[in-house]
Amino acid sequence: MAGRNVFYAQSGGVTAVINASAAGLFDTIESYPNTFGQIYAGKNGILGALREELIDVSALSQESRTGLVHTPGGAFGSCRYKLKSPSERPEQYARLLEVFKAHDIGYFFYNGGGDSQDTADKVSRFTREQGFPVQCIGIPKTIDNDLPFTDACPGFGSVAKYVATSIREAALDVESMAESSTKVFILEVMGRHAGWIAGAAGLAQADGHVAPQLILFPERVFDPEDFLKAVDAIVARDGFCAIVASEGIKTADGQFLAETGLRDAFGHAQLGGVASTLAQLIKDRLGLKYHYAIADYLQRAARHIASQTDVDQAYALGAYAARLAEGGETAVMPIIKRTSDTPYQWELASVPLSEVANVERTMPDDFIRADGYGITDVARRYFQPLIQGEAVPPFHNGLPSYVRVEYTFAPKRLSAFSI
Repeated sequence: MAGRNVFYAQSGGVTAVINASAAGLFDTIESYPNTFGQIYAGKNGILGALREELIDVSALSQESRTGLVHTPGGAFGSCRYKLKSPSERPEQYARLLEVFKAHDIGYFFYNGGGDSQDTADKVSRFTREQGFPVQCIGIPKTIDNDLPFTDACPGFGSVAKYVATSIREAALDVESMAESSTKVFILEVMGRHAGWIAGAAGLAQADGHVAPQLILFPERVFDPEDFLKAVDAIVARDGFCAIVASEGIKTADGQFLAETGLRDAFGHAQLGGVASTLAQLIKDRLGLKYHYAIADYLQRAARHIASQTDVDQAYALGAYAARLAEGGETAVMPIIKRTSDTPYQWELASVPLSEVANVERTMPDDFIRADGYGITDVARRYFQPLIQGEAVPPFHNGLPSYVRVEYTFAPKRLSAFSI
């Protein structure tokens, strides 16, 4: 006899491999038919639970199920929506409990970053206090790689591979034109407080490639004068300068170099425009011709150049989340533990959600070069295994063949709810 039903949802900025975690979860849940019942996926994250928009996973076509592993984006829709505490918004928690009871939800898997792990932890505690305990398991996901405890976060390895490849290719272009044209190229990458993505771009500086000559980290104060001096010296030495800049770099007064003044749904400052700000500074002070690019969504959606290591870990963590729940665990998040650099070996473990929620892991000091503009050998040993393997998706008519999931919703049993 099947057990209680499952609710799975995706949250926050999506990645090239988040759907692989969903595939790992679904496949493993279905191998325990006596433990788990029906699998539902929330449309647009936790909002799907609040709105009672539950996608029937059993109704997915076989093409959709097999295509999840190689399709980027959030197949079931994601959201940036932070649940406040039960005391602040009691009606939202009452609604979640109402929906879970109406659909006999006994398992909640939330696939996201630090804020999402906080949501899963809150839901676990609330349902237990209300006498309808729901086993809540967080599944890690973030390209920022800033969750604590886990060796790497699914999504990061593929972004690392993308940015290192992109800056190497762009630098070859700039270098070839530098004699009579562009001298400086700037690639802006994501990373509000943690410079993992920017740091991974440093892998491109190998095998005779000199770029990126400068990397700007959120963990180091941005000094305009020192930066300009470095750019000028590099152009004089190499003939060009390729720069990777994290969006979250700050000046000595603690201000983001490119804060828009807006905030997202989690209350985070909206960032953007670091590359253009730096480019203008270089033009005004050094008079050098420049080009810049903002990786933005391209970096996190680039499934065509995903890391096989990343895909494997994303699937494995989804599968392990199901096994944790089957074993009776709740309020935990599966993690990756590195056991060896060479060869790269890893195993799975878990940590309490309460220790993960809202904790950001920044780049260690020994990962950043003494001058603040590059990575060390220690960092290189960490990053290198995470970008290994080419997980090329199937192609059709010259383009990646990704699936678009058609939703079949479970019948609603409750009245509408206003978010």
